[in-house]
Amino acid sequence: MLRLSLISAASYGYMDAPRNPGSNHGTAFTTTFNGWDEEKAKAFQGTFVKSGKRLEGARVVKVWDPDLESAKRLADACGIDEVATTAEAASEGVDAVLIVDDGSGAQWKYASHPLSKGVPVFCDKPLAMTAREALSIARLSRETGTPLMSSSSLRFVPDIVKLRDELPQLGNVHLATTACGNELIYYGIHALSMIYGVFGGGCVSALNVGQPGRNLVRLRFESGRDVMLIVGEKEWMRGGYQINLYGEKGWRSVQPDLTNLYAYLLEAFLDLLKTGKERVPIEEEVEVIAALEAGKRSLDLGREVKLSEVLAG
Repeated sequence: MLRLSLISAASYGYMDAPRNPGSNHGTAFTTTFNGWDEEKAKAFQGTFVKSGKRLEGARVVKVWDPDLESAKRLADACGIDEVATTAEAASEGVDAVLIVDDGSGAQWKYASHPLSKGVPVFCDKPLAMTAREALSIARLSRETGTPLMSSSSLRFVPDIVKLRDELPQLGNVHLATTACGNELIYYGIHALSMIYGVFGGGCVSALNVGQPGRNLVRLRFESGRDVMLIVGEKEWMRGGYQINLYGEKGWRSVQPDLTNLYAYLLEAFLDLLKTGKERVPIEEEVEVIAALEAGKRSLDLGREVKLSEVLAG
């Protein structure tokens, strides 16, 4: 039985907003492994997501959150053995650490301690809000030889896996579009991760021809493929997820089923722990962040931006 720890998992505050009790990802991750007490879940203050799929072979045994009372309530509702008093303490005596999306965009900072101690880490999306920050933590993983995984859950949902398997039916795909709602880096990672899940990496530049809050980003890949990434904030478009592939032999359009999406993501991390096989090399996730940052910078500068520019600082 793998012993897992959850870090920054019991409260949420988007960017600079005050943190509120409850966590979508934190509770969903916890209940995927530990289940929950129904009565205590009903009384839980704030967001509490009950996973529809349980995973065996691992259990959350520690939790830490800046809001200690929320961490205690999560532990009580889900049978977590220990509430740690610091993020560093939560990394001790476990087989792996799950660092949860807490709204800050800076959760990657919690990865430094466990990685330096040789404890494998899953860092929730986005790995960081800048390519340089993402690159710094990726380098620490490689330097210490400690596994680090980060990804959007949409990369692993069955509809996207199926789409990847159907690629040969479409012939060469030179053009594709992908779309989702909300902020370009923080949420656009979901849309772009579907593209990476189907095709893999190789993005070299971004050109944003949209407007503030309405991003139309042409991403060019080293293969010559062009992908249009459409990300609109809530004032301009309804949220959702879609990917369209336009091949020489056929087209596909998918709005993926998000049922149990976190379980598929966590299965991939457990597989990394058990086999050492990287389904998402951390360098590829750095590239995803770099592509999104390049798209954002392109809108500000009014020109095409190469990923090498944002990686250089």
